[in-house]
Amino acid sequence: MNSNASKHSELFKDKAKEYGFISCGISKAEFLEPEAPRLENWLNKNAHGEMHYMENHFDKRLDPSKLVEGAKSVVSLLYNYYPEEEQREDSFKVSKYAYGQDYHHVIKKKLRLMMKELNAEIGEIGGRVFVDSAPVLEKAWAARSGLGWIGKHSNLLTKQRGSFYFIAELVIDISLTYDTPVTDHCGSCTKCIDACPTEAITPYQVDGSKCISYMTIELKNEIPTGFENKFEDWMFGCDICQDVCPWNRFSQPHNEPLFNPNPKLLTYDKEEWTEITKDVFNEIFRKSAVKRTKFDGLKRNINYILKD
Repeated sequence: MNSNASKHSELFKDKAKEYGFISCGISKAEFLEPEAPRLENWLNKNAHGEMHYMENHFDKRLDPSKLVEGAKSVVSLLYNYYPEEEQREDSFKVSKYAYGQDYHHVIKKKLRLMMKELNAEIGEIGGRVFVDSAPVLEKAWAARSGLGWIGKHSNLLTKQRGSFYFIAELVIDISLTYDTPVTDHCGSCTKCIDACPTEAITPYQVDGSKCISYMTIELKNEIPTGFENKFEDWMFGCDICQDVCPWNRFSQPHNEPLFNPNPKLLTYDKEEWTEITKDVFNEIFRKSAVKRTKFDGLKRNINYILKD
């Protein structure tokens, strides 16, 4: 590998640190051969539920050159979102990733500024930034880039930080030095599988159609019967499989002010959530990912929990 590739790789990693990313890894932009049968099998089982967009762009999910012409490298980055404070115990729960402002916008803005600086230092880099917003298998790329391993709950895990972070990618048309994957450290542990109240997890795979996160966010129709008494008070998303994971004892609070929640999110109890108005919903979740489920969706989720 030429010295330019090595120098540029260090520059990417240093710049990522400057912008607050907790780690950065690089892999060669090539067809994700091992992922193809896994993805096909998962779709054939209808494990994506009503997330029909997962059926689209099959080739783009596996081949970065279909997203960026002449792609040579995939740079994967992790950004911590673990909160300093969590909601009160007697509350309907929101997944920790949605406490603050919508990560798509926050992280994409950082990446665009970062790429602007890199362009100025390196010269013209062709590429695109991705934050869970296009057909990119971000966990597979992050694992390939040595940032962690994909755990039994299908989330990326690191020994140093657990799994409470966002994954982003830069698919670019310059060659860099490539990192190597790390080994799996789940061992014989099955805590995430045992703790899932809807039995959505089998080792290294999640049946999206049974997942509480899917039902409270992605599912636009009525929540199916058969899951009553199983939501454990989650009204948006679910962190159960991550909360029980032993590696998450190493999670450290983030230092990104944009990910800090509206104080009401932390202080509201169940009664206050039950009585929430549209105006208050818009105030608490003004720039949050919770807006995805809309006011009516959140009320639907709360009403479903109250049927328990």
